[in-house]
Amino acid sequence: MGFKLCLISLISLIFLHGCIATRLQDQQECNFDRLTAMQPATSIEAEGGKTEFWSPDTKPFRCAGVAFLKHTIRRQGLLVPSYVNSVLMVFVEEGRGFYGVVLPGCPETFQSPQDQKGERMRDRHQKIENFKKGDVLIFKAGITHWMYNNGDQDIKLVVMFDTTNRANQLDSIPQRFYVLGNPQGQMQGQQQQQPLMQQFHGDSILKGFDAESLSAAFKVNQEMGRRVRGENVKQGHIITVQKELQVERPQKQSQPEDRQDNGIEETSCSENLRINIDKMDIADIFNPQAGQITSLNSHHLPILSQVKLSAERGLLRKNAMMAPHWVLNAHTIIYSTDGEARIQIANNQGKQVFDDRVQQGQLVLVPQNFAVMIQAGNQGFRWISFKTNDNAMITPIAGRNSVFRGLPVSILANILQISEEQASKLKYSNAETILFVPPQQRSQGERFTSA
Repeated sequence: MGFKLCLISLISLIFLHGCIATRLQDQQECNFDRLTAMQPATSIEAEGGKTEFWSPDTKPFRCAGVAFLKHTIRRQGLLVPSYVNSVLMVFVEEGRGFYGVVLPGCPETFQSPQDQKGERMRDRHQKIENFKKGDVLIFKAGITHWMYNNGDQDIKLVVMFDTTNRANQLDSIPQRFYVLGNPQGQMQGQQQQQPLMQQFHGDSILKGFDAESLSAAFKVNQEMGRRVRGENVKQGHIITVQKELQVERPQKQSQPEDRQDNGIEETSCSENLRINIDKMDIADIFNPQAGQITSLNSHHLPILSQVKLSAERGLLRKNAMMAPHWVLNAHTIIYSTDGEARIQIANNQGKQVFDDRVQQGQLVLVPQNFAVMIQAGNQGFRWISFKTNDNAMITPIAGRNSVFRGLPVSILANILQISEEQASKLKYSNAETILFVPPQQRSQGERFTSA
């Protein structure tokens, strides 16, 4: 009995030591001691567009629990129905179109009219919404969704996967499950995907069943069963619709875009999934010389309180700056949509972990509590920030309402070993908000004009 007790104790100590070692190793791996600007590592071409992937196994992404891709959907392109094991936050960088979602247990709220000759059956389906440039859309984990381009230009969608969301109990690498079609068919003749990309970009789940079983499940013949399985159908995850897609949908934007709560309690079947943050007149911070910032959180879009995400749309005019600051409660992933900027990031050791120019189409991760400062280049800078908290909070270090403004003059004077008069001048030297134009640039009147 004593021997068994000793053996159990030894095994417990080994297990505990292993757990502690693993946790310490994970912490060391997530020190974020060197950050880089990231761009897509690979892409997949399809008939109706393409998808570019940032490597989901990149160390900063794994530590922050996020992954990214970018869809380009061409005119009359259809991103076929799929669902993912994580929450998706989608930013519409360019273009317009409409999307549909299928929510389990919700009624079919749209019905198409029967044609005059009675040749076409009435179709009932769940809600479809329009979207346009500047929209942010939220798709919950496991919810089937699809998107279609009915505009006159390519749609560009930047997509963040929140893999640490509690809704994901599957894997830290996002996994997409296609409901229909032959998504992997376009890979024939293209470069073989890496194993991680094969996991990131999946195939139709119905291919895992035989045609006979599918024909029995849908009560159709075996030829139709083979088509449902993905045989003899269009290849690719984005297909081209030969004729304009005909579905019943709203003809105009049906959702208020002023970010104001309508006071009506939302249900899972009626909740808003989309809101626009590109409009100039809804900015939270505005400086006519320097730029503007528009925040999007759960107060503006209630579904964000469920998925624990938020966003920020920013514009800096030529050479303008965003003062040093940190985010209290979230990682921030900055995606550049226009222009360029110098971004500096510092950690708790006072070490500069990033100092580089971020170009259009690049991503950079700012870890929680790390200090960051942004200065736009000659063409200005515009970005969208994805944040891993539904109410991410910023603390400015300089400027009005900043940390320096909140400290007594005597504290500044003693720490910096300067006179109280000098400390007072330092404390009140910048009376502007977090956005401002450096003194040497104020004489230059050229401004960055947003697209």
